[in-house]
Amino acid sequence: MPTDSFIFDRITIIGIGLIGSSLALSAKKTGSVRHITVCDINKAHREEALELGLADETTGDFIEAVKDADLVVICTPSGSCGTVASAIAPGLKDGAIVSDVGSVKQAIIHDVAQHLPDGVHFVPAHPIAGTEHSGPSAGFAELFEGRWLILTPPAGTDEDAIKKVSTLWERTGSNIEIMDAQHHDMVLAITSHLPHLIAYTIVGTADDLGDHLKKEVIKFSASGFRDFTRIAASDPVMWRDVFLNNKEAVLEILQRFTEDLTFLQRAIRWGEGDKLEELFKRTRKIRREIIEANQA
Repeated sequence: MPTDSFIFDRITIIGIGLIGSSLALSAKKTGSVRHITVCDINKAHREEALELGLADETTGDFIEAVKDADLVVICTPSGSCGTVASAIAPGLKDGAIVSDVGSVKQAIIHDVAQHLPDGVHFVPAHPIAGTEHSGPSAGFAELFEGRWLILTPPAGTDEDAIKKVSTLWERTGSNIEIMDAQHHDMVLAITSHLPHLIAYTIVGTADDLGDHLKKEVIKFSASGFRDFTRIAASDPVMWRDVFLNNKEAVLEILQRFTEDLTFLQRAIRWGEGDKLEELFKRTRKIRREIIEANQA
């Protein structure tokens, strides 16, 4: 790639899991950056990042990692983003951009922004893409293609910084949407956080069954249960932090879900098939709309 295609000269990715490794591979593939530094406190992950060609250099030192970086992307669990921001703040150069990839935005904005010095721009981001796998080897450059990338820049954020981060993600194949952080957290509470919570609960219920029954559940798993186990296999630390950092929105949506579940219990108990069929027709329509939006 010619040097004039670079969006950033130097970027630093902090935390090299599924999202960080996929971003690194895509950025290299598209020639969006000249130099990538990976910072991870796990030495094995740093060594693996070099072996896989994810980074030009790696370090476990936060200050060293962000020196001269034009863009720093925090790819750690949401609960640790504030700690990371505090650690890197003294090493950030004037004009640097800091971003993240967390699926909770209000809490991350609060935790990160307070640590960043004047002259450093913060452009929060959330790529809505993933698999149940984690670690440096889980990444692949095509992960973000055709998926949504939501930016939630606070009021007054530098427009050029927003444009650069947006362009980086556009080159990964992402569709870009700019959204208010509070609205983002409510939307994701229903589209992502609640489904994960339900999946963890259902699989946990299966795990609590007697050994003989549990073995049969695993042996005769139908597609519905298999789908839940895939979701429930997601990174435990990441999802712990998601629920704790978006608890207001999650609890509100969970309360609505509980009320709807009670409605279903009553309909089944009293044999109200018409109510069940009406609900199932509505939900089937949602599935068709998701397919038409190419989000299946």
